[in-house]
Parts: sequence; C-alpha cells; structure tokens
Amino acid sequence: MARALLVVDVQNDFTEGGALAVTGGAALAERITAFLGRHAEEYDLIVGSRDWHHGDDDNGGHFAGTAAPDFETTWPVHCVAGTPGAEYHPELDTDPIDLDVFKGQGTPDYSAFQARTEDGVLLPEVLAEHRVRTVDIVGIATDHCVRATALDARAAGYDVAVYEDLVAGVDAERSARALDEIRAAQGHIDRSDMDEGLANPGGARL
Repeated sequence: MARALLVVDVQNDFTEGGALAVTGGAALAERITAFLGRHAEEYDLIVGSRDWHHGDDDNGGHFAGTAAPDFETTWPVHCVAGTPGAEYHPELDTDPIDLDVFKGQGTPDYSAFQARTEDGVLLPEVLAEHRVRTVDIVGIATDHCVRATALDARAAGYDVAVYEDLVAGVDAERSARALDEIRAAQGHIDRSDMDEGLANPGGARL
C-alpha cells in the first residue's frame, strides 16, 4: 500500500509576521524543506494543504468580523485566497509537492481531509485513488489543523504518524494535549531524523 506525506498549512499568515503567526513557523518551513530533501522519494504522494478563505464573507463564521475573535472558533482575517498571506512560506521548497489542496473556502474547515484539489476533488478521494493507507503529517498548527487532520485520518482508518519535531503549535500545553489525543486515537507520534547527531530517533518510520 502507498504512503503519503501531508504538509499542513505552512503559509505566510501562519508564520512570523503573518495574521496568525505561530512562533517558529519560519524555522519549521526550513526543517520541512530539509526533511523533503532527504526523504521525498520515499513517499508515493506528497500533498500540501492551504487555508484558502473567501475575502468577501465570514467563511461560515470562521472570521470574527466586527466582533473580537475568540481564537478558538473565530479568528482574524487570514489566508484569503490569492493574497500573499495564503501563499506557502518562501523557505518551504514546494518542488517535491505533488498536489495542492485547499480548505476553508467559505466554510470553517481545519482538517486537510476537508480540503479539495483545484478541480474540486476531496483529499480522501485523492488518497483512495493512489491507494494510500499510511499518512505522515507535518506542518502548522499542532493544536489546530495538524490535530484535526491527524484525527480525521485515524477516523478514516489510515495508519498515521505526526513528526513532533516537524510541527509547530500556537500554545504549548494545548499542543501537548493534541498529541495525546492523536496517541489515544492510535496514531503514532514520532520524531524525524532532522536533529543533528540523531539517526532515526524515537522509532521514526523513515
């Protein structure tokens, strides 16, 4: 069975200087690029997901509008389709990415499993077409879209691994709880081989 890598939301608005910046986002983009340089050929499919929100509505209540965002279910305007904030971070090498999928197009989506290709095909259909059964996940943010993607992948029956050194979260405690949730759903929390001096640490499946 095939193996896929999901690169979740490594976008300008989720990295330093963006509308919803996650500390360490830019450095994470560089680490994922280095990881792809070592391991891209080991994947049958590499998918990049992006928030791709409407700019002229509240995206199903996802944007707070005139109210103050609560940063749990409502958010400041971010990742509006076609704007610089919605583009991949420049330190992320997108050449190895085989397919882009887009989420939050008028709806409050978090999981990449809710995302669609440019032609409107849902990610689960793409994975089924490629006979993917194993999904590795990296990206932003651990406590939001990475969490939702991993839990949806487990609910759909995929063998799932999140590389904890290749994700970045908004809140440390909430991110730790998200990783615990993924473990409880029988997902794997692994480490990559990107730490200097460590070869395949933590039982990472490389």
